[in-house]
Amino acid sequence: MDFLDIGDRSIFFYLLVLVLGLASAQCLTVGGLFFFKRSGSRRANGFYGLLLITFGLTLLHNIFDFCGFYEQFPKMKFLPLYYTLSFPTLLFYHVKLSLYPAYQLRWSDVKHFILPVFQFLFFVWLFFMPVEFKSHWGREFYNPFYGAFEQFLYLTTFVAYLYFSHRYIRAKRLELRRKRSPELKKVLYLRTLIRVLFFLFLIHFVFVVTDFVCYEFLNINLRSVKPYVALGMLSFAALAFWLGTYGFQVLFWGRKVFGR
Repeated sequence: MDFLDIGDRSIFFYLLVLVLGLASAQCLTVGGLFFFKRSGSRRANGFYGLLLITFGLTLLHNIFDFCGFYEQFPKMKFLPLYYTLSFPTLLFYHVKLSLYPAYQLRWSDVKHFILPVFQFLFFVWLFFMPVEFKSHWGREFYNPFYGAFEQFLYLTTFVAYLYFSHRYIRAKRLELRRKRSPELKKVLYLRTLIRVLFFLFLIHFVFVVTDFVCYEFLNINLRSVKPYVALGMLSFAALAFWLGTYGFQVLFWGRKVFGR
């Protein structure tokens, strides 16, 4: 997410950074707590904890980029904080392992982790490169880990994995309804997570695609329009806030539901 640095740092600039910082702190804190959660599937908890942490770190990257931190400290450029390609996989496996805690990961599951792992390695590799070398790297159009093509992969895989998660939830809900199982409440929790996330992601999707289409095909740079940049960043922060709020609710009020 390539966001414009605002030169005249008005009160709105600091308010925006504050909101983004709160969203990042919420995700990192709640995500860390999920590794100590005893109820429910430990593996599902781990995937959700990682999902929140990667969201929080990516928000931190956006804050640094937005404030010009990387320009001021070029040695810190490509600090491995950017994990957009991890979101879909982590979300999907949280849902799958919550619904089917007995499921054992297989070699066929490796394909789902290829893009997240390579994105992480890409940032680690560039981070330890000399500043002179890093200065020639930016958000290249065809870069699958940090550029326009990465954004395409991020958007399409997120939509695809939301769809797969919804299908798993729907199938499990129909199964439990026939059995009149008390575990149906857990499925309804997950359905709420996916439905709200889909609505918020749709808004975020529109901002990202509109920015790309206007810049590449209409020669309109929306990144120079400060309100649009701020709303685009807030659309991503809304995803993080929802995931963190849902996680907080599950930790403290949903323990009986996810206890099995």
